[in-house]
Amino acid sequence: MKALNSILISGREALPLIEGGKGISVSNGESSGAWAAAGGVGTFSGVNADTYDAEGRSLPQIYKGRTRLERHEELVAFAIQGGIAQAQKSHELANGQGRIHMNILWEMGGAERILQGVLDGAKGLVNGVTCGAGMPYKLAEISAHYQIHYYPIVSSARAFRALWLRSYHKFRDWLGGVVYEDPWLAGGHNGLSNSEDPKKPEDPYPRIVVLRKQMKEWGLDNVPIIMAGGVWWLSEWEHWLDNPEIGPIAFQFGTRPLLTEESPISDAWKKRLLTLKKGDIYLNRFSPTGFYSSAVSNPFLKELQERSERQVAYALDQVGEHTVPFQVGAVGKPVYLTAGDTQRVGAWVGQGFSKPIRTPDSTLIFVTPKRAQSILADQINCMGCLSACHFSNWAQNEAGTTGRKPDPRSFCIQKTLQNISHDGDVENQLMFAGHNAYRFASDPFYANGFIPTVKQLVERIATGF
Repeated sequence: MKALNSILISGREALPLIEGGKGISVSNGESSGAWAAAGGVGTFSGVNADTYDAEGRSLPQIYKGRTRLERHEELVAFAIQGGIAQAQKSHELANGQGRIHMNILWEMGGAERILQGVLDGAKGLVNGVTCGAGMPYKLAEISAHYQIHYYPIVSSARAFRALWLRSYHKFRDWLGGVVYEDPWLAGGHNGLSNSEDPKKPEDPYPRIVVLRKQMKEWGLDNVPIIMAGGVWWLSEWEHWLDNPEIGPIAFQFGTRPLLTEESPISDAWKKRLLTLKKGDIYLNRFSPTGFYSSAVSNPFLKELQERSERQVAYALDQVGEHTVPFQVGAVGKPVYLTAGDTQRVGAWVGQGFSKPIRTPDSTLIFVTPKRAQSILADQINCMGCLSACHFSNWAQNEAGTTGRKPDPRSFCIQKTLQNISHDGDVENQLMFAGHNAYRFASDPFYANGFIPTVKQLVERIATGF
């Protein structure tokens, strides 16, 4: 394979190997510090990061506020404290090597306040900020204020064009790179647009070429593009290296760093990764963000699939074929179903799915009474972890609501990500992963259940494999 040369990243030469900044407590100071110490770019997650007690044990995030707004303020405070703690640990472990980046989601609740709070409390410890899940127009302004580099995550040249023309052209000196995240292969939330078919993946190379051509129009010839999503062996991307058509290139790894000794995920999660098969990663649209997301197909996702399948449309009055009255709740006016749907509902009720719940789209889903209680409790306990949530109808505005009914076909993402990060239950929680995660089972590097250190992984990747 061609030699892997260092490139300028966030003001210093570093290996063009970047740790993907995964969410809640999954990419932390220990993993990112080790990645930077190995000469690459470590990325800790600024999404509800853990804080620690005097013995170094992570502290549970317990919410005491009575209202959503009060709990949202607690969430922001937890996130700032945790982000500072992870920045400090990462900086210490990096030992002056590589670069340290912080990753945030623009659609997370309190994103601007959290970013500014962490950068205020961790001055000089963070070299760059990566940010996706939305259109982070203010990312450039905030980064320039703190004199650190920013790395927007986009899935198309069109998205970067919008960011550049509206905001980024004013702060071009601090644009450290553009992360192109493949919307079909990346783990976590995916940037598929309405015009793109989730079942028809596109080759990233021509999309990258279009992005580079656009960047050259604005004099960004030497600003690196960072390829994220679907990267496993660099030997498979050798034609991208020293390629004048795409210019300076770096590669981001989100899934492979999960399986290292420094990775904070549970042993159960690590063992599960080694058993995945091709097709086990499911591109779905259950996320309360409204985005597509990629996660391991397990009982958690299966229950969400079945929940949506037990769904019928209703009418408030008799109209067309909706002529059969159906009582939702103990009192109130009935809604009307079709005769065919009434038979389906009867079958579901007979199977124990006896509790109907309204959705924002004039449909009913049918779940067990126990599941209905769980859904309602999660909606009531919302702490505003997103700027706008389909599941709970929270919105980061004066009204504190999206104005729509909560959607019971979704789930509390904060709850499940905290659970899988700290409790080790990988079957009944959301388990994000990239679509190449099945390669853990076949890659000879992981033979006999071998789990490398971050240093060993970075050295291995640099060889091309």
